[in-house]
Amino acid sequence: MSHSKLLNTLILAALAVPSVALAEEASPFTANVGLTTDYIFRGISQTSGNPAIQGGVDYAHASGLYAGVWGSNVSWITDFGATGSASMELDTYAGFRSSFAEDFSYDIGFIRYNYLGSYTPAPTTVKADTDEIYGAIGYKWLTAKYSYGLGKFLTVADAKGTNYLEVNASVPVAETGITLGAHYGKQTYKGASAAAATYSDYKLSAAKDFGGYMVTLAYSDTNSAKGGFYTTPAPASKDLARGTVALSVSRAF
Repeated sequence: MSHSKLLNTLILAALAVPSVALAEEASPFTANVGLTTDYIFRGISQTSGNPAIQGGVDYAHASGLYAGVWGSNVSWITDFGATGSASMELDTYAGFRSSFAEDFSYDIGFIRYNYLGSYTPAPTTVKADTDEIYGAIGYKWLTAKYSYGLGKFLTVADAKGTNYLEVNASVPVAETGITLGAHYGKQTYKGASAAAATYSDYKLSAAKDFGGYMVTLAYSDTNSAKGGFYTTPAPASKDLARGTVALSVSRAF
């Protein structure tokens, strides 16, 4: 799917939500559309340093049950040698979230990362579609989350048990409207064929709302070895795990 088709789809989905909200005073549907200079997922660029158009639609029930869909353009699958077209990620997810004891919260769910298109995986790899279950617990501005892969993981076969442990902090700065964020995560691959893929990532961010548009500036980096698992083949040889600054703008409806 082209960038323009993806953008049109996301905008139409987002515009549909306000009309639902007018019909029902408290709509359980929300939508979001955004643009980022680089799509970073767990410290790894999904677009080889290029911009991405992103957005999704969410449903949240008063009971705590939720479901949603989210999409973005990507290039990493073909950057690593797949042939054909694999330029869109479309994630579907569902779960349950709630709070307890005043300042505590929890979230459990399932997510599927779908990579749309007709492509042939690079040698020694498989299709990128991936299933994860996850659980998170939060206290005020601090959240810890654990994600567990149910089978093949992002083109790596026989990787059941691959997991990602992360800790996130989000602290509003009084009277400025700025929210500071800090993140640490560790991606641990299972299976002998992907031992070199294990790494840790870090991120610092600052976000501010400008009339309904959320602007975020973030710096992320990893401890993955330069020229290693996350470097694309020659002649491009781009290190997708390098330190990166990304600027993003998003709007929720």
